[in-house]
Amino acid sequence: MKIAMMVRGYLPVPTPADMIYAPIDLAVAIAEGLTKNGHTVDFYAPLGSKLKKANIESRGLRPLVDNEHDFNELITNIDKMVHYFPAMWEGVMVKQMFEWARAGKYDALHFHHPESAMMLGSLYPDVPVLYTLHDPIHDWSREIFELHGSPNQHFVSISNNQRRDGTDLPYVGTVYNGVDVKDYPFSDKPEDFLLYAGRVAPEKGVKEAIQVAKETNHRLLIIGPIYFLTQGYFEQYIKPFLDDQILYLGFMEKTQMAAYYQKAKALLTPVQWEEPFGLTTIEAMASGTPVISFRRGAASELIVNGKTGFVVDTTAEMIDAVHKIKRIKRQDCRDHVKKNFSTTKMVNGYEAVFEQIIKENRRLTARSISIKLRQVPKAIREASQKNTLRKAVRSSKRSKQIAKTSK
Repeated sequence: MKIAMMVRGYLPVPTPADMIYAPIDLAVAIAEGLTKNGHTVDFYAPLGSKLKKANIESRGLRPLVDNEHDFNELITNIDKMVHYFPAMWEGVMVKQMFEWARAGKYDALHFHHPESAMMLGSLYPDVPVLYTLHDPIHDWSREIFELHGSPNQHFVSISNNQRRDGTDLPYVGTVYNGVDVKDYPFSDKPEDFLLYAGRVAPEKGVKEAIQVAKETNHRLLIIGPIYFLTQGYFEQYIKPFLDDQILYLGFMEKTQMAAYYQKAKALLTPVQWEEPFGLTTIEAMASGTPVISFRRGAASELIVNGKTGFVVDTTAEMIDAVHKIKRIKRQDCRDHVKKNFSTTKMVNGYEAVFEQIIKENRRLTARSISIKLRQVPKAIREASQKNTLRKAVRSSKRSKQIAKTSK
């Protein structure tokens, strides 16, 4: 297969070291995995982007951001955002992807943000398009998807729970995110601390994680970035509790995070929203660390309750689960990720989906051609009848003219 893929046309690939942008990390793994499987992948990203296996296609565009600071400045710049500056910028790449797909260079297109391409998708009905949904489905996003939908455009969900607010969208499958377990060294001898990993934000439940640590008399290490919009949350609910027991370690790169996953007694994910997936959950389990999560979003699909962690409904239940964490065999956590959430399984899932939409598109194209061919004889008959009628009319006119002349 020949696939063209894009995440953001203004963000370099791979993700800058000081940023968290999971869709890029996952897209890179998918692109390089498909290439390893013998397919051709062109990854559309700005100048300076590099991949080990897949090709980079930049269209000569420079990146608009190179680091976390620049990214935050861009997305909080009201003037640039209301004038669709990033969208218009990457639109150059999107248009080229569709044109080259129509010309036969690509068998299918893959976008990790539907808003990047859906306005063009319906204009190219002969091009199979796949969108991975990384975000929750809101009322407004579902409405947009429906407005711009067409038979050639398909969605992949990253969990079954993610579909709850958009059950009738044109899904072709659920493909779980995956990690390479080799990036997460295993340990069967954890230290006596709890871990929170992820954005410091209300919906992630950092405040609740602190409460659990306090009630169970455990140290809690908090690792993750604070963004401009969540600075107030940090100042009010996190900072006042920081001491020798509750420590905020800031943002860490993935390679640094592995050591903390490996040694943590448990990862706490007291999520306050319907999180579509939860990469930190499978990253921790890959290291052997069990996860205790609220029953929100995809938690029940990722964690085997009582075997690789606990899925609970209240803070009190989470506190109780911390006391039971020694019942979990850490090897079971790692084995669970190997079996269900490996990079290989994710890549194979996307490979199957691409084959499905390409096959379906060829079937629809063949059907369309067949219908048109069946319409040809009818069109010929109609044309013939019209032509016969014209001849009869002309003959009648000539007869009348001859009759007049004879008189």
